[in-house]
Amino acid sequence: MIETRGFRILRAFGLVFLTLVVIVPLYVILTTSVKPLTDVRGLFQWIPSAITFQPYVDIWTTVPLAHYFTNSLIVTVFATACSVILAILAAYALSRFRFPGARAFSLVVLSTQMFPGILFLLPLYLIFTQIQRTVGIQLNGSYLGLIITYMTFSLPFSIWMLSGFFAAMPRALEEAAMIDGLGRFGALVRVVLPVARPGIIAVAVYCFITSWSEVLFASVLTNSATRTLSIGLRAYASQTDVYWNQMMAASVVVSLPVLIGFLIVQRHLISGLSAGAVK
Repeated sequence: MIETRGFRILRAFGLVFLTLVVIVPLYVILTTSVKPLTDVRGLFQWIPSAITFQPYVDIWTTVPLAHYFTNSLIVTVFATACSVILAILAAYALSRFRFPGARAFSLVVLSTQMFPGILFLLPLYLIFTQIQRTVGIQLNGSYLGLIITYMTFSLPFSIWMLSGFFAAMPRALEEAAMIDGLGRFGALVRVVLPVARPGIIAVAVYCFITSWSEVLFASVLTNSATRTLSIGLRAYASQTDVYWNQMMAASVVVSLPVLIGFLIVQRHLISGLSAGAVK
């Protein structure tokens, strides 16, 4: 298709607009995080009249941010690790074995992505409450309950993505390893997983981001002892005042682990997504 000048101009305006939509909120967050509280309470100023890093110091004492950070780290790491391990086993079985119900299982896994997450909030809460009444295992307000909840959201996509990744890998690699004396599990661990590392990293990043930034379920299934960062940020708004500069500073700190992790595994993430998208 031949691009006309009008189309190129329209495309340039569209790209500039989308860039501003992304950059302007980030600029507001960063500039607000280094403003004194008096400047934040007044009319918004695009250029700070004074720059101070005191909000980055005060965020740790105004609310127990370190406690929230620890809670988020515990829940996210365990949810990500469990999701990746289960997704590897399930995806490998779907891509390598033919058994009754395999196609139905794949369809069920994909169908779960069609429903909004809020539909599962009340059923999960009722299930956790019933488990506590009958078995005595507390899931509401516990790390375990939140980990299980996040796994239910990250597992379907992880299984689907890794299934396509494993299906694209030649079976000759495993067959050669098994001829050399490795069993099926040994071939999976020593041959398949190293080759599938980009796809596994992509799945791990997806699970981490999904768990780290979740708000809705964390607001219902946590208490003061297990509250995560996404919920703890609301504590900067009290009944009498809102510490906007500290809230923005805390938002920057909360985003750093995801940003740093993405930059580290960016190359593997892109190759993993592109490889897993084609069977």
